[in-house]
Order: sequence, then C-alpha cells, then structure tokens
Amino acid sequence: MAEFLIKGKFARPVSRDTVACDWRTRGFSCDVFVDPPGREWRDFVHRTNELVTVVEGRLRLTVGDETVVVEKGDEVFIPRTVNHSVRNIHHRATRWLYGYD
Repeated sequence: MAEFLIKGKFARPVSRDTVACDWRTRGFSCDVFVDPPGREWRDFVHRTNELVTVVEGRLRLTVGDETVVVEKGDEVFIPRTVNHSVRNIHHRATRWLYGYD
C-alpha cells in the first residue's frame, strides 16, 4: 500500500468538522469539492502540501507514479511539488475534502 495513504483515518460517516479540526491542528485548511461521475483533475503541482479525504463516493488518485483508490474516511498526503491527478470513479457525485498547509 502506498505510504501516502491512510485507510480509514476518519470514522464513517465522515464529519467535515472532525476532519477540519484534525487538519487545523496540523496546520492545514479544509475545503470541499463535489465532483460529478467521471470528473478528472489532471497533472496538478502545488507549492504546499495537500491532504485529501473522501466524505461520499470514491476517487482514484495518482501521486507521482503511484495510483490508489480512496474511499470514505481515507486520508491521502500529497507532498508539495509532486505531480498528482484525481478522478471521481463513483457512479454518483463524490464529495471530498482537501486542504493545504
């Protein structure tokens, strides 16, 4: 398993408030995206570290050369300057949280 993925980090149902509180103590913001089925964000690079957690649905996330499926409650750490892509692989909208330090 990829070392940047923590399966089941947050209890289900995932609470945005719980995630935001956890991330805030680690110096991260917390915002929400809602993506329709098939929506893809390709080849992003940020100057800051990023965290991602799925609230509803499923994502396929590629960080560098590794690809993982992210489900409810999982947390992904994306290091600054690392190329990454996100795709909603759920048959419905996927709601996910992201934050930067």
